[in-house]
Amino acid sequence: MFDKIFLLLLIAMVLSLIFTILAFTQEKRINVGIQMIKFKSGDEDIQAFLAVPKAEGKFPAIVLIHEWWGLTDWEKENAVRFASMGYVAIAVDLYRGKLATTPEDARRYMQSLSNDVVLRDIKSAVDYLKSREDVKKDKIGIIGWCMGGGFALRSLIEIPDFSAGVICYGRLVEDEKQLERIKSPVLGIFAEKDKGIPPDAVKSFEEKMKKLGKKIEVKIYPGVSHAFMNPNNKTGYDEISTKSAWDLIDKFFKKYLKAD
Repeated sequence: MFDKIFLLLLIAMVLSLIFTILAFTQEKRINVGIQMIKFKSGDEDIQAFLAVPKAEGKFPAIVLIHEWWGLTDWEKENAVRFASMGYVAIAVDLYRGKLATTPEDARRYMQSLSNDVVLRDIKSAVDYLKSREDVKKDKIGIIGWCMGGGFALRSLIEIPDFSAGVICYGRLVEDEKQLERIKSPVLGIFAEKDKGIPPDAVKSFEEKMKKLGKKIEVKIYPGVSHAFMNPNNKTGYDEISTKSAWDLIDKFFKKYLKAD
């Protein structure tokens, strides 16, 4: 009986120590304020979801670009997550309020987009962030998933304002003359079983970026498919790979947006 009690006490002490270490190693979360905002993109008023830390001071910022479904609650939750970690986060609504409920709708909405208008929207979001007193104007990043990942890469090529960019299984650019224009570090998150963006294409992209002397980090997650980070993807979501991907993303943005 004594040995059993001692063992239980020992296990409790070990678990308590583990939880204490985790509490100290996790970044302190900040209260967040949220709102839908409007700002000018050319002659249009467009909307975005804004999440800001409820704290004093200036913060780095992150522009979020949604999947082909539109500005869903998941993208908004990601913006809140970033804000709780000390970023001003803005998720741009490229679809002007429309949300797709079927792949057919999503494909139609995506195909209706103009690349020039999308880039104008993203640049306008950057300009909005730079107009805010609580934003560090030289510490702005961008991240996108799926369709948004491709637009994030395109933005890194066309818009020189970004200090870091994350591409989550987004369409890649192969033209080295275009890739040469990228000035910021890039993190790529990809899936081994992604039929649209196969590992060979990812490795070729990585090799070209390194050949050009660009700062590039790439992770291809084994055994998972496209959109594995979205929990609404009932057939393809992978919790373990998603946690790992978020860890990489958090470390990447902390390194390039929070370092002095």
